[in-house]
Amino acid sequence: MGVDYYKILGVDRKASDDDLKKAYRKLAMKWHPDKNPTNKKEAEAKFKQISEAYDVLSDPQKRAVYDQYGEEGLKGAPPPDAAGGPGGATYFSTGGGPSGFRFNTRSPDDIFSEIFGFSGPFGGGMGGSGMRGSGFGGMFSDNMFTSFSEGGGSGGGVHQHALRKGPPIEKHLPCTLEELYKGTAKKMKISREIVDASGRTTTVEEFLTINVKPGWKKGTKITFPDKGNEVPGVIPSDLVFIIDEKPHRVFTRDGNDLIATQKISLAEALTGCTVHLTTLDGRNLTIPVTNVIHPTYEEVVRGEGMPLPKDPPKKGNLRIKFDIKFPARLTASQKAGVKELLGS
Repeated sequence: MGVDYYKILGVDRKASDDDLKKAYRKLAMKWHPDKNPTNKKEAEAKFKQISEAYDVLSDPQKRAVYDQYGEEGLKGAPPPDAAGGPGGATYFSTGGGPSGFRFNTRSPDDIFSEIFGFSGPFGGGMGGSGMRGSGFGGMFSDNMFTSFSEGGGSGGGVHQHALRKGPPIEKHLPCTLEELYKGTAKKMKISREIVDASGRTTTVEEFLTINVKPGWKKGTKITFPDKGNEVPGVIPSDLVFIIDEKPHRVFTRDGNDLIATQKISLAEALTGCTVHLTTLDGRNLTIPVTNVIHPTYEEVVRGEGMPLPKDPPKKGNLRIKFDIKFPARLTASQKAGVKELLGS
């Protein structure tokens, strides 16, 4: 078959238009001669080869001829039984005689302009030489690639015409403390508009899976690139989900620690008590408290807090606070008894 255009772009033979564009964008930026000043000749050759491959495979008619007859089918005479072309395709003659034909090629700068959404990026360009011309000559300015890829400098005009990206779309993702403790997978159904090859807008529905990791905190962001609506001339926005935390009936969270508040009587505060709690993963804890409990006292149970996001086997602490119920009033005899008991 000669040159393998599919291999050049790194796509399979069933590649869609989208696949071809993505592959071209990646390779064109990698092998742009201005990005490769130390091996410019090799880069120019690669860039031309990439452009030619995309030019053929992105055109249904050229691709049909190439798939059936290979590179020679595009550049020379087709087999005798293919005079009508595959599927009735018409061959375009460029002076190759009645039995010969060549496909009309576009210059690399024209293709680059079409894909990246701006016109005339290379100044004088290649003129009429096409991809099979005598070389790139002066078509690339020294600052062109830097201006486009980094958005730097005001002298280069390329970045001013580059496609802009829409602002991110942010949505909150409420999670229970149990889900943030154990981790979970959440499936989200989204509806978005896409633009097909003919330029028409279609609404599609997609399911996204968000793998919530143990220990993730409120405010954690999960980004799905380019999942916003497609609009001609604009790169789709990123879709960003932001973890939110639902209130829990027993625990509140403080960083990697969990806090529980226990109601106790004044007698229990002075003489001790036992706290019973069910953990976020369903275990029952029995915590004896023997210290005198004052209003700011905390009982700390190490390793019973939230998992550390970067090291889930390790956990923060469980901190038990106390809400002490003081009696509304004491009788004279009770007061005397307390004084005697406390020795004051």
